[in-house]
Amino acid sequence: MSIADIKQTAEHKMARSIEAFKVELQKIRTGRAHPGLLDQVQVEYYGSQVPISQVANVTLIDARTIGVQPWEKGMGAKIEKAIRESGLGLNPASQGDLVRVPMPPLTEERRKELTKVVRHAGEEAKVAVRNLRRDANEHLKKLLKDKLATEDDERRAQDEVQKLTDRTIAEVDRLVHGKEAEILAV
Repeated sequence: MSIADIKQTAEHKMARSIEAFKVELQKIRTGRAHPGLLDQVQVEYYGSQVPISQVANVTLIDARTIGVQPWEKGMGAKIEKAIRESGLGLNPASQGDLVRVPMPPLTEERRKELTKVVRHAGEEAKVAVRNLRRDANEHLKKLLKDKLATEDDERRAQDEVQKLTDRTIAEVDRLVHGKEAEILAV
C-alpha cells in the first residue's frame, strides 16, 4: 500500500463517516415531519420484522403530518402499533386505510434533551474520524519501518492526514450546530 493509497482510503472512510452521521441526524426528530423518521420502525409482516417502507407508502400529508398507506388491508393496525411502540413519542391515528402520524410540538425540555443527543452523536462521529486518522498514521509508520517511504514523505503524509481530519471534524461541528439551530427554532 502506498502513501497515496493510505491517504485516499482515509479520505474515503472519513467521507463515509460524515454520511453516516447525516443519516443519524435525520433520525433525530424536530417539530417538522419527514418520511425518513419512520425508517427505523419495524413492523411484523408474516412472522418477520421488516421496515415500514417495505409494507406501506410513507408520505407527507402536510408539514406536521406523515401519512402511511399500507399495501394490504390488515396491516394498518400492526403499523399503528409498531409506530406507537417505537419510542419516538408519536401517536398515530387510523383514518380508514390511511394511518396519520401527527408530529407533536416539542417542549422546551425535550428540545434541550435533543440537543444533548445531537452533541453526543457528534462526539461519536468525531471519535470515529480520529480512529481513522490513527489507523492511517499507523499504516504510514509501517511503511517507514518497512523502508517503503522516507521520513520526510511519512511526516508530510501525516500532516495531510491531520489536515483532512481537521476538515472532517469541522464538518461534523457544522452539522451539529445546524441541527441544534433546527431543534431550538420554535
